Order: sequence, then structure tokens, then C-alpha cells
Amino acid sequence: MQHQEFDAPVALQDTIRCFWYHVDDPETFEVMPDGYAEIVFHFGGPCIISYNGTLQPLPSPFMMGLLNQPVVIHTQNRLEILGIRCFPWTVFDLLGLPSEKAGVHMFEHPIAHLQPILQEFITAGKIADAIAYLTQYFTAARSQVAIDSMLSKAGAAMQHAKGAIPVSQVAVAAHVTVRTLERKFKQSSGYSVKDVAGLMRFEQARNELWLHPDTNLAGLAQELGYTDQAHLSKEFKRYTGMTPGAFARRVKKRKMAVSTDFITFQ
Repeated sequence: MQHQEFDAPVALQDTIRCFWYHVDDPETFEVMPDGYAEIVFHFGGPCIISYNGTLQPLPSPFMMGLLNQPVVIHTQNRLEILGIRCFPWTVFDLLGLPSEKAGVHMFEHPIAHLQPILQEFITAGKIADAIAYLTQYFTAARSQVAIDSMLSKAGAAMQHAKGAIPVSQVAVAAHVTVRTLERKFKQSSGYSVKDVAGLMRFEQARNELWLHPDTNLAGLAQELGYTDQAHLSKEFKRYTGMTPGAFARRVKKRKMAVSTDFITFQ
């Protein structure tokens, strides 16, 4: 397994968190919810998603929006992925698409024309060239889009607080009323400020338990601004279907075992 992340240039940092490359040969992998939207190009074996009880082949590219539950992707043989990790309040404007409140998006878009060129880079092992090509494409796309500065300020405040911030304080940081903030945020991302902030805070808890599964849950809840451990457990179960303790035990078990499965935090 190989995973690399590439920082977005300054011109893209208000819309894109990073570019990334991943290669592995799993039979299945699980995508966990977080506070980002991902544009995903894949190469190699087919990708079939298991989502809401149905199996469906995924085109390349597809978009993984904000999730409210994990999704499982099935594949065969070697799988290589190029991803663009975007802020959910900018991704639809960047692509010129109407916002939707859906976890997985399959759509027709000129970006699909990048697939054959990226395939050539991947086949030749020129990962840096593939990332450079994506960077060039999205820099040009970004120059054609007027990103709302209010949304950028709101997003920056939420990121700085790692999701542990009331909507009223986000509105203060963005210099707008709560009503205006909520309306524009929903128009841009399909989700409310509270939805995205909740995912950001959950992401911090999930990452901490992945790295340190023996972390004290009461202390973690306090550190991340949850009311108490019960509040943390409720929110964690909402996004994963399991308690933080069960997730930590699962992580320890997976780290001790040799498995073809992996969890990706996209």
C-alpha cells in the first residue's frame, strides 16, 4: 500500500485542501465520513459501491460528498486512485454543478475528459506529473469561479475550531447574520453549517482513536468540546453505526491482524 498527499498551491487553498494518490490491492475498503468532499479518479480494477443496501459500479471520476454513514467499495486486483480533497462549501461552484445533499455523486462533466490523460501518467508511473496536470486544470477552473468570501471566512472559522463552534460564532466570523449564513451555506454545499461542523468534530475524534485507540474517551470528549462522553458516543454512533469504544477495539484488532481490508478517511 502506498499513500501520498500533495499540498494545493496558494491559488487553490480556498477551495481545495490537497491532492492525493493511493495504490493498493484490496478486495474491499471502507470510506468513513469526514468534513470534506472528494473528486475521485480510479484506475485498474472496477469499483463497485455498496451504499444504502445496493451495489452500483462507479464511473471515473465520481464525487464522494459529505457522508452520514460509512460506504464500502468493492474492487478487484490493483487499484490506483487520484483524489482531490475539496471543501464542501466550494466544490459545487468549482465544478459548476448545482449543490446536492447526497453522499455519492455520479455526473456528466468535462472533467471526465481528464481520465485518458491521467491514465497515461498512471501507467507510466508518473504520479507527480498526474498531480501537476490536475493542479493546472483546477487552477484554471478556479480562475473562472467567484468564490463567496463570506463562505471562505465561515469555513476558515469552522476549520480553526475543528468543528467545535456554534453557528452564531461562525456568523460573527463571516460578518453576516445567522440567517444569511445558513441560507448561503445550504445553497453552496447542500448542507447546514451545523451538519458540516458536526462532521468536522467527528473527524477529529475518529482520527484520534485511529492513531491512539486507548485514548480516554471522557478526556477526548472534553478536548473536542462535546458536552460529555455520552454526547461523543451518540455523535460517533450517528456517523459510524458503532460507539467510540467499539471503533477503538476494531482498530486494535485490525492493527494486529493482516488483512486485505483498509479504512480510508476521504
